[in-house]
Amino acid sequence: MVCKHIEHAADRFKPPRESQQVHREECTLCFDGQDGPDGVLVCLECFNGGCQADGREHAALHWKKQKHPFGVVIKRIRREQKKRVGNSSSYWRYNSGLTNIKDASEPPLKKLAIGAPSDDELYEYTTSLRCFDCSPLGEVVHSEHPNITRTVNGIMKALSSAQQSEVKAWEEEIIACEHTLTLEQVPLIAPGTVARQCTECDLDHNLWMCLTCGFVNCGRKQFGGVGGNGHALQHYQDTGHPIGVKFGTITPEGHADIYCYACDDAKIDPDLAGHLATFGINVLSQSKTEKSMTELQLEHNLSYDFSMTGDDGTELEPLFGQGLTGLKNLGNSCYMASVMQTLFSLPAFRERYSSNAAQNHFHTCNNPLPAECLECQMLKLSDGLVSGRYSVKATAPPIAHTEFEIQEEPKFQEGIRPAQFKALIGKGHEEFSTMRQQDSEEFLQHLLTRLRQEAKRQGHTEAEEATNIVRFGTEQRLECDRCHRVGYKVDGVDLASLPVEAIEQGVDDDGRKVFAPVTLEQSLLAYVAPQELNDYACGTCGERVRAETSTKFKTFPDLLVFHMKKFQLVNWVPTKLDVPVEAPEYLNLDAFHGKGRQPGEEELDVDATPDAGAPEFNAVALSQLEAMGFPTIRAQKALLATGNSDADTAMNWLFEHMDDPDIDAPLQTSGGGGAAEPNPEQVANLADMGFTPAQARKALRETGGNPEAAVEWLFSHPDDQGEEAAPAGTGGSASAANVGGSEHLPANYRLKAFISHKGPSVHSGHYVATIRQPQGHLSGTSEAPDEWVLFNDEKVARAAPGGGEQMRSLAYLYVYERV
Repeated sequence: MVCKHIEHAADRFKPPRESQQVHREECTLCFDGQDGPDGVLVCLECFNGGCQADGREHAALHWKKQKHPFGVVIKRIRREQKKRVGNSSSYWRYNSGLTNIKDASEPPLKKLAIGAPSDDELYEYTTSLRCFDCSPLGEVVHSEHPNITRTVNGIMKALSSAQQSEVKAWEEEIIACEHTLTLEQVPLIAPGTVARQCTECDLDHNLWMCLTCGFVNCGRKQFGGVGGNGHALQHYQDTGHPIGVKFGTITPEGHADIYCYACDDAKIDPDLAGHLATFGINVLSQSKTEKSMTELQLEHNLSYDFSMTGDDGTELEPLFGQGLTGLKNLGNSCYMASVMQTLFSLPAFRERYSSNAAQNHFHTCNNPLPAECLECQMLKLSDGLVSGRYSVKATAPPIAHTEFEIQEEPKFQEGIRPAQFKALIGKGHEEFSTMRQQDSEEFLQHLLTRLRQEAKRQGHTEAEEATNIVRFGTEQRLECDRCHRVGYKVDGVDLASLPVEAIEQGVDDDGRKVFAPVTLEQSLLAYVAPQELNDYACGTCGERVRAETSTKFKTFPDLLVFHMKKFQLVNWVPTKLDVPVEAPEYLNLDAFHGKGRQPGEEELDVDATPDAGAPEFNAVALSQLEAMGFPTIRAQKALLATGNSDADTAMNWLFEHMDDPDIDAPLQTSGGGGAAEPNPEQVANLADMGFTPAQARKALRETGGNPEAAVEWLFSHPDDQGEEAAPAGTGGSASAANVGGSEHLPANYRLKAFISHKGPSVHSGHYVATIRQPQGHLSGTSEAPDEWVLFNDEKVARAAPGGGEQMRSLAYLYVYERV
């Protein structure tokens, strides 16, 4: 039928602008999408996506709330695949959507990006107009108005919201730097005599030539099994020559992989041809013979995976049903998937983000765009993971990456794509807004902070929040070796970072280091063991003295997360150590309980510093960072940026900001005692981000007036209203009252889940979650024993008994429930 409503309103319809999000893949409030029987209805005015499924009808809800009655329903069905032609690499590039792999004759890679290939060869689309003014169910209507036609065509041609997020997140500009632009060459070899073998070892591949002197050395080990001993890096450390070019990637057009060791990043050398000519290398005679760093990285990201077999080599059984929905990997999102699967296995999170809570919020949410509301997206993700509606076997085999790959019928599910959630939770964050691999522990901390901020914005009370189950207090005890005064301080934290002793026992067949196993109890003992501080600034003595510090549990949470610190600093890069950890099923932590000040102990002010007029620092954390080898100025900046919390948090901040140009610049203070009065303009800028002026002023005071550090401080202190800091507590019950958890004993725990990691670094490799399901959940009988389930992105399978010995020992995070 021809709709009079849509004809009269046609003048206000316009195709989406390039910057507008077009949600044409799936509903913004659930995971029903264009592949389902009902398709997805895209609003012609704001381009929100809504479903029309019975019982949800989110498209109709959008109409009622926003008064946007017109939309287009988009459905797609998979075409029968045509026989491939051409070489396998071009087919792989096209069908994977990766536009980064170039022929040697193409321009240099300036971006690492996922493009938006046309999928007309893979799918067939149908569209139909709907009007909710004609019928509350969305009447099928017809219109030939040119504005309607242009708008619908614009929707179909636009990048979907998921594609927009991927393109933006993958973009990683590779540009020139001051070191390539001002390179001064001092040739130490004659032209035409450049070696084709490392000067320090016998490697003849993965070679990097120093563009300053011409020496050739091997690079570091790379993805895909490319060997290297790091002698090019050692050459930079010995000589200070910053720029290297990788042999085998030089093209006749003068393009190649360029690395600046001073910037510690890939760069471009605009005058590469001239710089190579200094050593008698004519770029016209060069050809590309090795994979670029970008190609190796993407190949690694696509192939790195855990085997879906048990410890005995048998294939794991796929699982389907409620609470058994996988999360499709969005490129490098396994760190996020493992954390979200773990949280939504917990009753507290399932109840907080239940279907009833979704109905209440969806009808009252005042955000016109659900994709921009974190509460909406958490409720959507909960429904997707818990309901079981999307936990069904995949209907079509995956696209082969090579012409020789055999396409088997799918065994696992397709999983849901948490693209909207990922884009929102990472928005504005320097790391989580990218497609680079991240640390699951850092993401968990970031997520908890954002959820608490959102809860406050929604007007929820603290008691209502599921995030409270992980909150507890640590008691820090400090005793000065000279005055023997003792100070106590209680800090609220969300997890315990446990040290892991790495004792080498040789190497395996692949040349990887093998370490002796440790027990979780050993790491706990090391966590609470006294530590010596040889340069502690005692406020009572007024000088730097020796002191002793220790940490215990002041309170115990309902859910205790242990973060295993399986890394060491190698050339200031955190390198992961695969130390096996034996984690028991049950734990009792009574022996690790902190009991506060004891009779006869004189009080020491642990926050006092002997330097009047300077910003105050967590003295214990400052001493610990200095003992690790960090310069004092860097340690102070890290503590200011992270709210003077603890050494671990500050160390993580330092890892992320080692290359900041002002990292070694002096701290800015008022010069008259205390921090400078905050700049009104900076206060206003932070207030524009949703913080109160009181919060903004305190954050700027705490961070020495650094606006970027102030933002990080605010994110890490969501409950701080901006009042001036209270005096340090003495460790008594009053100090522990506001940090969460309970002092009640016994503190008994049972292992609920663990997140395992496979790879050389916390910033590469692959994460999976293994979770204990409630008794009888999989079998349907209350007498059945608990069972372990492996969540490996979209693949969900019954895990080996106990979660699998090998998988359990590889865990990076252990999650224990209080019993």
